Amino acid sequence: MLLKTKDKMKLLKNLNFNKLKNSLSKTRNKIVTSITETVSRKAVLDEDILEEIEEILITSDIGYEVSMRIIDETRKKMKSESDRSKLNIIDIIKAELTGILNKYANVPSEFEQIEKYKPFVILIIGVNGAGKTTTIGKLASIYKKAGLKVVIGSADTFRAAANEQLDVWAKRVGVEILQKERGTDPSSVAFDTLNVAKDKNADIVLIDTAGRLHTKSNLMEELKKIKKVLGKVLDYAPNEIFLVLDGTTGQNALIQAKEFSKYTDLTGLIITKLDGTAKGGVVFQIISEQEVPVRYIGVGEGINDLQTFDSKEFVNALFENEE
Repeated sequence: MLLKTKDKMKLLKNLNFNKLKNSLSKTRNKIVTSITETVSRKAVLDEDILEEIEEILITSDIGYEVSMRIIDETRKKMKSESDRSKLNIIDIIKAELTGILNKYANVPSEFEQIEKYKPFVILIIGVNGAGKTTTIGKLASIYKKAGLKVVIGSADTFRAAANEQLDVWAKRVGVEILQKERGTDPSSVAFDTLNVAKDKNADIVLIDTAGRLHTKSNLMEELKKIKKVLGKVLDYAPNEIFLVLDGTTGQNALIQAKEFSKYTDLTGLIITKLDGTAKGGVVFQIISEQEVPVRYIGVGEGINDLQTFDSKEFVNALFENEE
């Protein structure tokens, strides 16, 4: 029996604030703690302090443009504020970072659209090693817990390990998976997966794709072919194209987002491995430059450690020890 709407939404919004806060500890130390220590060294906040804060932001993978925006806003408010305490500076930075995330946060969730599109089709893309296969398994778990019927299509037919790993996840979660032998045309797997999902009245279809072919152009052409085939089965498919990025790679994650966006229309980002890295600041830069919302973040290896991205909670967790 399917869960009630409000219960589904609660489950689909998979959040654990303490886990999130703990996973961002290294990023927090690199950005927020460094800034507060810099500010606390001087009784009066001046241009020298701003330059130090600017350097901290730029070297924390937040990026030049975002850093300049924060510094410019801080400078304006410092001129109009008589109280130049640490709290004011932190609040200004916090508000600016939240604003960057909120600008692209208002997108409908998968569940809100499932009522209209069934099956709801999500194409998962990304380079090998970013955590794509694991992410698909964790997404399937979130949807299954919400009472949704999930079918996975293993269209990364170039890498045997990907199929094996995805099969393990599908069995663990208890969802159906469609696989074919290595070397099979990936678009044929996508085609068959969608037809199986239609026949079985599935709610969600997750389709894995190859992370690497012989050349970048081959990879991108393969993605176009899969999209075209999906559209032949269901004229609205795919509903979403999620790009999985490894948060530990910092600027490389940004480069990957730029490259993939040249060839396909990204609707959301999933940033993995944010636990244990000091490069979480890249989240702000990627969102600001690519203008694509982050939909999920990985904060651990457990099956429940793929969290729904909530901009307010993310910034609060980053600044939690600095209130």
